[in-house]
Amino acid sequence: MARNYAGVVERVAAAAKRAGRPPGAVRIVAVTKYARLEWLKALVNLGQRDLGESRPQQLVERAALVGPDVQWHLIGSLQRNKVRKVLPLTCLVHSVDSLRLLAAIGRLAEELDLWPRVLLEVNLTGEETRHGFTGTELLHGWPEIAACRHVRVEGLMTMAALSEDPETSRPTFAELCDLRELLIEDPHTTHPPCELSMGMSGDFEVAIEEGATLIRVGSALWEGLT
Repeated sequence: MARNYAGVVERVAAAAKRAGRPPGAVRIVAVTKYARLEWLKALVNLGQRDLGESRPQQLVERAALVGPDVQWHLIGSLQRNKVRKVLPLTCLVHSVDSLRLLAAIGRLAEELDLWPRVLLEVNLTGEETRHGFTGTELLHGWPEIAACRHVRVEGLMTMAALSEDPETSRPTFAELCDLRELLIEDPHTTHPPCELSMGMSGDFEVAIEEGATLIRVGSALWEGLT
């Protein structure tokens, strides 16, 4: 565990240096989907505080078991009927994939007196199996998104197409960065969407070079553990 974690941290620092960025500009979100509970606790003991779960129900269960010194990220799909349980436990929802879901989060957040932080999921590969706004939908819908109450849109999230070559992910990550800049400059923007959640175990170094502020790393942390 310690060796895997140290290796990821070193790779993050090296990628940030290549891009002329400080290592602290990038946060590692440890993906917990296939991890045992004892692995999570060991990782927290090593200093990792950002944990990402793709299944809302498992996030609820594990948040009660891991302890309070953790920031939970929901990185998987969120159905509207799960919003009420998840919002009080998460520091950031990465996967808001529609205006309808964003509005539902805002309504429940107002009822619960919360101000949840969210990222908008963007489908830049065009794959039908992926969720999210297209780039065009995001730009056209931004005035309505920016006007949503009781929710803070902190940035964007995407996934590149699966490939064994990390370089094939670069155009997708660069496009997300360009979209963020367009939104920051948009006259409807009152709270700049600065975060970019992109890059996973196979391509996070490329994502960092293209401006990722959050990387979602799972298998690189758990590889070889039994």
